[in-house]
Amino acid sequence: MTTLTSVKRDNAIRLAGLLGVLCVATTACATATASDRPEIEVNDKQIVVPVKGGRAVVDTTSLGVRAEADDGANWQLSAPAADALGAPSTVAADGGKATWRYPAKGLTVTAATQAGRLEMTVHADEQGSMTWPVTGTDRSVQEIQFPRGEGLSVPAADPWWNSDAAGLAGAEFGMADGLTMPFWGTSQPGHGAGYIAGSDIGTSLRFVSDQGRLRTEAVHDFTPQESTMDYTMSFALTDGSPVAAARDYRDWLQHHGGIEPLQRKIARNPEVGKLIGAFHAYTWGEARTPEGIQRMRQLGLNRMWLGYDADDHPMTKQAVDAANQAGYLVGPYDSWANAQDPATADNPSSRWPAPVWQDACVRDAQGKVMTGFGGRGCYLSSESFARAEPTEQYLANRTREMTANGATSYFLDVDAAGELHTDHSPQHPMNKAEDRKNRLDRIGWLSGDRKLVLGSENSGAWANRVLTYSHGSLTPVSDGLWKLQKDRETWGGYAPQGAPAFFFKPVHLPADLAKAMFAPQFRVPLYQTVLHDSVISTDRWELSWSKLPDQSRDRAMLAMLYNTPLNLVLDKSELDSHGKQIAELQRYFEPLHEAAATEPMTDFRWLTPDHLVQRTSFGDSALTVTANFSAHPHDGLPAGCVDASVKGGTPQRICPTGL
Repeated sequence: MTTLTSVKRDNAIRLAGLLGVLCVATTACATATASDRPEIEVNDKQIVVPVKGGRAVVDTTSLGVRAEADDGANWQLSAPAADALGAPSTVAADGGKATWRYPAKGLTVTAATQAGRLEMTVHADEQGSMTWPVTGTDRSVQEIQFPRGEGLSVPAADPWWNSDAAGLAGAEFGMADGLTMPFWGTSQPGHGAGYIAGSDIGTSLRFVSDQGRLRTEAVHDFTPQESTMDYTMSFALTDGSPVAAARDYRDWLQHHGGIEPLQRKIARNPEVGKLIGAFHAYTWGEARTPEGIQRMRQLGLNRMWLGYDADDHPMTKQAVDAANQAGYLVGPYDSWANAQDPATADNPSSRWPAPVWQDACVRDAQGKVMTGFGGRGCYLSSESFARAEPTEQYLANRTREMTANGATSYFLDVDAAGELHTDHSPQHPMNKAEDRKNRLDRIGWLSGDRKLVLGSENSGAWANRVLTYSHGSLTPVSDGLWKLQKDRETWGGYAPQGAPAFFFKPVHLPADLAKAMFAPQFRVPLYQTVLHDSVISTDRWELSWSKLPDQSRDRAMLAMLYNTPLNLVLDKSELDSHGKQIAELQRYFEPLHEAAATEPMTDFRWLTPDHLVQRTSFGDSALTVTANFSAHPHDGLPAGCVDASVKGGTPQRICPTGL
């Protein structure tokens, strides 16, 4: 029986969990005492900090950092800060920590060993910015890894990646919103480095091409209003694996209470277990009806998550009942991020009761309403909702309305994607960190109190504890995609109503865009290395498997290799055209996902110099998958085929034909 005492206790436990995530999202919460830290050496203007695998040497005149590995290898972890710092003060060493200042810039720096890493914090006395660390400048560095979506590993000296055609040089990604996780890495034979931005809000990663080589520059804004006056960076020495920086970040996240196992989510809410082995699909037309669901079962689609758009034709209770009987999950699409004038709103999710429209809008520093997504309406303030909810229950009423048909899942767009806002409204002011906390609270309420199997868009690592699936975090989106989607003649618009071309019309990507996003030799499973046993990740909903026929074979192979479900769009025509092929893929995927969905990804490696034959491992040999993306057989595995071995079973092969 639920009592007031038990509710308070449960809420306290939940709040503690959310605070744990916030610790991960901002700065380190678990800090070693001085007596716990290894001793550091101060040699005039150099500080030598012991780290796992060697030493890090910091030059206080410039903030340049060098690595000295135990085997004698040494290289530059960071070039000097791009900004002139002025003369440093004398270093004060206190046990395991060193502190010094740059009086001309009003900066105080501390350096220490933390869990085998060099951890440095820069405190600013006043508002400003700095560009540091500057990484990848050492000529020995061969590859740069970063979590754009699932993850990429790009050759630093590759002419194409240095060109305008790739769209990477000159690009800048916010650590809290542009990347799925706030870290990056570099690698060279036998060695590498991992970099973690403990202060992700206010920090971005910029790619620069200089003399035919890529490097990265971290840029941090010190802003009192955003509470970003402290900037923490961690440096780790790694073994040079393409996923080594992700392994390091996973370890960091675990030691800050930041990963919630999928197995525990299933124990709390058994409905989550229906995601195991399931493909994901957004449904239209007949696919939203009991007859459409019966058709899926007849085709042999055994496990499915079925979503539907926020339009005037949601799934009926009868359709949801049919899905439940089939063992499927059903979840509506919703967004709490936008509002439009109710009289002219172009979608139901943007219609809110008065006075949400206008009164709850985010306002900029000049007090003007911040225009919403697609240039329509306004972005809504999570702080306004948080203040109003106890009495008005806008969110509770919306959720009750959206799930009245019996849906037990929910897709809440935007909330976990990290598109954070600063609200200057005097009625509900907030900064980006407060916006994130509000989102975590309400996501946690949906998955906790409401027991909904919750997903969001392109979910950042900071949200992993309070949701179960993420649509979009598998996709390394290049900016060229957004430009292409605006070309309605090529990409398709939002008609016809029953099967909008935006989702259903096949598109042949330009060669450079296809290479930047989907070339398998550059894809690396960073997100899976960190969060595979916590969050089920898919491609974006407008990038369904059949939307991009030229990439369909490789994307199906990648789904098996990464142990991640395909994301589909389904209507009668799609089921007629591709239903049997989809069912074949789902039947192959299901036992692999059953074996490894709750296991961590424990290894990823390239088996050939061209990086086109790849292998993943999950748990303690729970599952091993090998994919041959090349045009030639490798070690008995034909080109275009995948072999998977579940522990204790015989290898199973699939050779997807694509579309």
